[in-house]
Amino acid sequence: MTRSRIPLLAVFPVTVITGVIIAPLLFGNHPLRWSAGSAMPHLVVNDEQIRAEAALKKASGEEKPSAEAAAADAAAAAVAAAPTVKADKPWKAGMPQWGVQIYWEDNPEQNAAYLTEKAKLQAKYLVDLKANSVSVSFPFYTGTSTSTKTEAGPKTPSPERLETVLQVFQEAGLRTTLRPLMDEKSLGGMPNWRGNIKPSDRDAWFASYKKFLGPYLTVAEKHKVASFTLGTELNTLEGDPRWKPLATAAEKIYSGEIGYDANYDNYVAGRINMPVEQLGVDAYFPVKVPDDAPVDTLVKGWNEWLDKKTTGALPEIVISEAGIGAMTGAYHLPGDFYTTRALNTQVQANWYDAVCRVVKQRKMKGVYWWSIYFDDNPLAKPDDSASRLHFAGRPDTEKVIRDCFGSDYALTPKP
Repeated sequence: MTRSRIPLLAVFPVTVITGVIIAPLLFGNHPLRWSAGSAMPHLVVNDEQIRAEAALKKASGEEKPSAEAAAADAAAAAVAAAPTVKADKPWKAGMPQWGVQIYWEDNPEQNAAYLTEKAKLQAKYLVDLKANSVSVSFPFYTGTSTSTKTEAGPKTPSPERLETVLQVFQEAGLRTTLRPLMDEKSLGGMPNWRGNIKPSDRDAWFASYKKFLGPYLTVAEKHKVASFTLGTELNTLEGDPRWKPLATAAEKIYSGEIGYDANYDNYVAGRINMPVEQLGVDAYFPVKVPDDAPVDTLVKGWNEWLDKKTTGALPEIVISEAGIGAMTGAYHLPGDFYTTRALNTQVQANWYDAVCRVVKQRKMKGVYWWSIYFDDNPLAKPDDSASRLHFAGRPDTEKVIRDCFGSDYALTPKP
């Protein structure tokens, strides 16, 4: 899935029909990653442009922040100024991973004090959700789909800046994961995405990727990060024999758990042959039911997908990403990150409830909700221009998360 800032869409009836009915037929079972050049008819408005224009209006006095927004900003400032909170039940080995994906596109102009304050705000919010885990996803870059080079880019946080954020999360008692995630802007939009890359020279690609990962593995070892995700949604490279020497090289630097996160279509299609200790699934299983379907029906739909792989308990699997838009029609295509339809917060809350039930029924290792952007204020209520995928600030969904994370749940012991 494209993890960069989500553009807003002007949605017309034909767009809704295309997104819900036609798009899955055209593009299969991975989450939609629409961008410029997409086959889907829509008007893309740049999110950063909207923010900049709004900021100018506020600065000029043309637009005043609402009392609600001002209160949220004041609360965030108070949280950032307070001491770091501590999770009630800090994660320990054998406990489920109840977590959130924090996506961080860095701005080097933000100083260390800003990073500390923002990380404290996010940590406090996660602790209030009763989370015990956090995964920090951050972008790295490539060229075209055949490129042999991977590298840090303008929004890739440096290893040193990651240390600042990791320290705050760990002081809060949160289990930490580092998760490099290939940014897809340069790939040109659908059907090109990170799962379809075909490096023209795989030896060169893996050598480049090894070089990029090295400093981040060093930071992970220094700070005793619990897990390091070696790759995410790289469908076309799964099973390549070059992963083994890459994993071996990583283990010489980093002594923690090395993982890989598979896209759900590849996960159910067959064995994910990767030399890692933890297998995650980015799980956006479509369930073709109406908006008023009961939670039990959603659970049944998820289990039907999982049963394509295997039935019964899945004690080695963690749901590395789960989420859905708070809008009508979302059950049919939960991985559609770009469409905006009528707000329906109950759709999102019921989906989160169903996923939590499945994780517990199948004795999984846990779940990470997608996502919170590092620079965002999670205490603020999303306005209508915000992505429907946002769950922070939506009380119905937050309650479901708290109930899920706060309940008793025992993992299936390993044999």
